[in-house]
Amino acid sequence: MKDEKVNFKLQSSEYANLWILDSGITFLNHGSFGACPKAVLRVQQELRSQLEQEPINFFGRAWEPLIDNARSKLSEFVGADSEDVVFVNNATTGVNAVLRSLTFTAEDEILTTNHEYNACRNALDFIASRTGVRIVIAKIPFPIESPQQLIAAVMERVSPKTKLALIDHITSQTGLIFPIQQLIQELQQQGVDTLIDGAHAPGMIALNLREVGATYYTGNCHKWLCAPKGAAFLYVQRDKQPEIRPLTISHGANSPRTDKSRFQLEFDWMGTDDPTAYMCVPEAIAFMGSLLPGGWDELRQRNHQLVLEARQLLCQSLGVLPPCPESMIGSMAVVPMPTASENRHFMSVHDELFDKFGIQVQVVPWQESPRLLLRISAQIYNTLEQYAYLAKALSQLAEDWGEGR
Repeated sequence: MKDEKVNFKLQSSEYANLWILDSGITFLNHGSFGACPKAVLRVQQELRSQLEQEPINFFGRAWEPLIDNARSKLSEFVGADSEDVVFVNNATTGVNAVLRSLTFTAEDEILTTNHEYNACRNALDFIASRTGVRIVIAKIPFPIESPQQLIAAVMERVSPKTKLALIDHITSQTGLIFPIQQLIQELQQQGVDTLIDGAHAPGMIALNLREVGATYYTGNCHKWLCAPKGAAFLYVQRDKQPEIRPLTISHGANSPRTDKSRFQLEFDWMGTDDPTAYMCVPEAIAFMGSLLPGGWDELRQRNHQLVLEARQLLCQSLGVLPPCPESMIGSMAVVPMPTASENRHFMSVHDELFDKFGIQVQVVPWQESPRLLLRISAQIYNTLEQYAYLAKALSQLAEDWGEGR
């Protein structure tokens, strides 16, 4: 096959024109960084114009009411009290803020899993190098047959030394929804606090943090909520807030104000930056919730159904079995790559799909067979025809690889 991109005209979703995504690209990777709708970007640009027209007035008067409003609307959406929520740039920052704030010793253990996001695993390793805390890895099988396998794998690694568990709500590599509420309950019974990396959860699945019960929870707003890049949140249980500090210590550390908690005073102002991504969260929630008659519930169900149909199509085309039950999938799904790809680097497969076929999709290296995973995302701008095109492209690549090209 020639190296130039293969031309293939796909029928667009009726919602595709609400985004500025390149119409020449088959974009099946909403999960990595999200995509912000035009309407939300327009609101952000208006806010940025206000900021630059009168920076002193914006930061001195307009900024705090806008942040408080955004926090209130977001807290309502994720089922939390607004007093327990602060904004951060991304979920990785939220994880780091908690880990850097807590005290660990060489006698302690932090429990995580082999599905943990690489950036957060690096944060754990950094904390271990500074404090001597032992990082314990629960090996979650994959492919997996049931959530109970996952719970058993985590709980059998708990010990009297386990001080904290860092667990994904929805894994990045394998697209699995963990049974997080049951896990938290069982860990709490063992006296273990929980830090939940919910990077993908807000907007993909219904979320009620009061019911979830995590000690600490962080999630992105720029992925499935479709807010601008750089909008995320950190939730901390009220009694734990005094010990959690932001990564940047600024004016809030000695503010004389008593109308807000030290937790919010410190996180809300960490120096001059562009806060407009946070301020656009209410617009993103309202806009995405307005696209279908059934609001967010219908949107989540539509995306879920689309990704299940796409997974089935790809598995049939590739001759592979689905690696997890449907109940553990939200709006992302993973499909094992064909054996012909096993000796290829994951980025070379990604680049071939992009350069030859104009397909943007996540190719994931895995620790054991299958060595390569294909992670697809489903957002309202996607169509089943796009995944059929992906299946054809993979079939063509498999033929090329089999010929040693």
